Amino acid sequence: MTETSHETTPPATEPVRIDRAQFGLAGFLALLGGYTLYDATTLEVGFADPVGPRVFPYVIGSALLLLAVLLVIATLRGSRPEADDGEDIDLDTPADWVTVGKLVGVLVFTIATISVLGWAISGALLFAGAAWALGSTTLVRDVLVGIVMSVASWYGFYVGLGIPLSPGLLDGIL
Repeated sequence: MTETSHETTPPATEPVRIDRAQFGLAGFLALLGGYTLYDATTLEVGFADPVGPRVFPYVIGSALLLLAVLLVIATLRGSRPEADDGEDIDLDTPADWVTVGKLVGVLVFTIATISVLGWAISGALLFAGAAWALGSTTLVRDVLVGIVMSVASWYGFYVGLGIPLSPGLLDGIL
């Protein structure tokens, strides 16, 4: 007859790892909530409206501040985001800052040139540049798809919604 021992060792206490990025997100939420509350105080209130335009900004700003406080408390308690079962993203992999930098550069170029070049050209370059930043090697196809999408969206806004986008260099052609 053998004796089995059921000794259980207490789980080793691991030091609480704090995700500092969550503090950054909490700070952003607090700034956004504070600005929303401040901006609500600058709205003009009419006499005929019992609710007034300040209610929703007050609710949203307060909710953002509350979420920021709750996120700080959860972060201090060691809460870390976990991937869902269906996600194939490794949260421990560092960000690809080269790709992020390329995308930011493409966006800044678009913002700087949209009034001169117009939406049709800037939109095409935006699409082709974003595709290049994300790893595409088919430049001609990306530019052609970008041209089709930007011209279609230009006409969609101008004709469909009545919102004129800048034609830029193509003024009189579009």
